Amino acid sequence: MPQLHDDDADVIVVGAGPGGATAAHYCAAAGLKVLVLEKAEFPRDKICGDGLTPRAVSELVKMGVPIEENDGWIRNKGLRVIGGGHRLELEWPELSSYPSFGLAKARTSFDQLLVEHARSTGAEIRERMNVTGPVLDERTGRVVGVTARPVDGNGRRAGEEQTFRAPVVIAADGVSARMATALGIAKRDDRPMGVAVRTYFTTPRHTDPWMESHLELWEGKPHESALLPGYGWIFALGDGSVNVGLGSVSSRAQATKIDYKDLFATWMKNAPAEWEFTPDHQLGPVRGAALPMAFNRKPLYTRGLILVGDAGGMVSPFNGEGIAYAMQAARVAADVVAQARSRGTAAAREKALERYPAIMSQDLGGYYRLGTMFVKIIEHPQIMRLLTKHGLPRPLLMRFTIKLLSDCYEPHGGDLVDRVIAGLTKVVPAA
Repeated sequence: MPQLHDDDADVIVVGAGPGGATAAHYCAAAGLKVLVLEKAEFPRDKICGDGLTPRAVSELVKMGVPIEENDGWIRNKGLRVIGGGHRLELEWPELSSYPSFGLAKARTSFDQLLVEHARSTGAEIRERMNVTGPVLDERTGRVVGVTARPVDGNGRRAGEEQTFRAPVVIAADGVSARMATALGIAKRDDRPMGVAVRTYFTTPRHTDPWMESHLELWEGKPHESALLPGYGWIFALGDGSVNVGLGSVSSRAQATKIDYKDLFATWMKNAPAEWEFTPDHQLGPVRGAALPMAFNRKPLYTRGLILVGDAGGMVSPFNGEGIAYAMQAARVAADVVAQARSRGTAAAREKALERYPAIMSQDLGGYYRLGTMFVKIIEHPQIMRLLTKHGLPRPLLMRFTIKLLSDCYEPHGGDLVDRVIAGLTKVVPAA
């Protein structure tokens, strides 16, 4: 995959979110000439819970991103689970593979931090450049670049369309997955799809050391009113504000008739007055996004195009976490691109690139499949209520739960819970 004289880069990355910025960092660190095209201008907002599990923290450490409190982070010690009349505080597990703490930072600053980190490594990042589609080789149909046009701060066209060429393209273009769609890689309807909405409040709770998860949402007073669909969260950001949101997940990618913003308003009416989750303390509107799960687009690599993050449906069905997996996939993608560049023939380069979907399936396929089965169970309200009421107080079950919800277990060795989870991921068919 040597760079040709008319190529603009060794690799083009579409999108500069966590997956795109991570891919750019690792590609640049490997000595590749990297061009990142991002339609927005930083800092910019993204719909997210803003909480990072220990698995995501581990990816930041691998990259060398500063994670101290004076770098704008707040650490959390675990998950506070509320539901079924129970209130439990579960610390993140002590593992050799992952740290025993999570982090939180608003996406407006988190994404910009990763972009600047990639720039400092040597990646070229062009903001306000909207990629419009792939460039295909007329003879082979292989992706050999992209077309893009400049846009202004509102996303409106601000210049003529341009062509950028590279022997491989990493698509980290989010849930819209325009690059994948242009190649006919359709969304799979048999994979889970989540929906989430969130906003921010200024509140005395902003230094809470726990990520809080509400497994039940009530229309009025808990256990004396109607149970609402979905689950909620409260993640402290340490800057005077918290991220508050709710979501739901379906085992199939079908449109929902739930008005999530109305549902959110109903939930907030029941918030204790001392939390100050009121319109006067709300920072910005309630915004929503889809959460594509369990590799809902395949193949993850084809004809010179690699899918990373939401573009490949890499959100965990267990907890809606997507950042950790986007960063993991980006790290793997960068490695196979760098390995391909060292090969001497086109066939050898292609063989190196084809390792990407195999590695991702081996690492996450079984885990995602378990998550898909999990969603099929909990999407039934009656079953979810039984599990919440009778399962939460059981210590062994909660050890399973915290390791699944934190995305962290020892894949090799570890305790009984680790071995059972690892065994199950190998028994079930990969997603």
